[in-house]
Amino acid sequence: MKKKIKLKEPKGKLGILMPGLGAVATTFIAGTIAVRKGIGKPIGSYSQMGTIRLGKRTENRNPFVKDFLPLTPLDDIVFGGWDVYKDNVYDAALNAGVLDKDLLNEIRPELESIKPMKAVFDKKYVKRLTGRHVKKAKTKMDLAKALMEDIENFKKENGCKRIVMIWCGSTEIYIRESDVHSSIRKLEKGMRENHKDIPPSMIYAYAAIKMGIPYANGAPNLSCDVQALIKLATKTGTPITGKDFKTGQTLMKTILAPGLKARSLGIRGWFSTNILGNRDGEVLDHPDNFKTKEVSKLGVLEQILEPEKHPDLYQDLYHKVRINYYPPHGDNKEGWDNLDIFGWLNYPMQIKIDFLCRDSILAAPIVLDLAIFLDLASRAGMSGIQEWLSFYWKSPQVREGLYPQHDIFKQFEKLKNTLRHIGGEELITHLGLDYYEE
Repeated sequence: MKKKIKLKEPKGKLGILMPGLGAVATTFIAGTIAVRKGIGKPIGSYSQMGTIRLGKRTENRNPFVKDFLPLTPLDDIVFGGWDVYKDNVYDAALNAGVLDKDLLNEIRPELESIKPMKAVFDKKYVKRLTGRHVKKAKTKMDLAKALMEDIENFKKENGCKRIVMIWCGSTEIYIRESDVHSSIRKLEKGMRENHKDIPPSMIYAYAAIKMGIPYANGAPNLSCDVQALIKLATKTGTPITGKDFKTGQTLMKTILAPGLKARSLGIRGWFSTNILGNRDGEVLDHPDNFKTKEVSKLGVLEQILEPEKHPDLYQDLYHKVRINYYPPHGDNKEGWDNLDIFGWLNYPMQIKIDFLCRDSILAAPIVLDLAIFLDLASRAGMSGIQEWLSFYWKSPQVREGLYPQHDIFKQFEKLKNTLRHIGGEELITHLGLDYYEE
């Protein structure tokens, strides 16, 4: 058996800080508190509900992940965050309309006690929102320092030993990585000079990584996916991961596309459209913000299908993605997909999907797993980009020169093998032959 890597125990409280206390964050907070009180179960959370095979199949060792590794217990988690509105988490959750009022009332005192700190916000980057509860400072560096002060105060007031930060805020306008992002020195200079290509999410990421706080980017924003912050994460020994929570339509693509490819079935077209009415839908109704999301969603199929390697099957694939703001649906996102596929002798077939999902219900367990696993990575001395967490992302962040892996089944194997590695167990490759023990 492999020797376990040096892993610190999860002693004390873990603070989970979230920029953006909207539908996703409040659903996560309320849901976790409900689970702690025995009101519900953490369905969708691999860290809480999932098992992991250890050793050969003949050994029948399949413990729950939370029993295999020393993960932070849910009872030791403290919640906090920032938002552009003053609403406490109870009022924000009511406004989001994801969870039933009766459920929220059962945990009302706990939710009302969580009040947002003033957010770093600039309407230039999220044009459909108007911030009323925002920080004011002369420079973006000053704003970063104000966030660091918030974090220190939160840690002290709540008796936290460790902190992780998960971006649960809105999608910002599309920004390309440029020279200001190329080094720590240039980024810090740009922050002092209020460079336009440093959006609020990047200020949060900088503050967290500078303090050695693990950071996850739940939106398709550039955020920590720039060379300067990758270098800073290595320097400060900080795990980072992103980007864009993989919830509805893209989740279905990463499940279905690998299966079609495995069967060598061709695809001529894949048309995807969404309607949703929450704050995210309102933000994405602006073309500058939709562009950021579109780039995140479009790259999935190309990487999975590899048309350059399979020209007869996928070279002429037409892929279209649309998102439409439709207030009556609220957080209940509906994703329609039409696939024009072909099989033996080019005979055409179709697949149609109508996924009536609940965006925040799917995202909440992702937030929990990312917080739990980032804290684990930090305690295991892992730093920089955590590619093993690609399982949770639409557009996984990877090291320079590598392409992201979008096949959800390959992502899941990498996640489990990393957990085995941390726990000192042999990796499982499924390469054993029938006449050998596996």
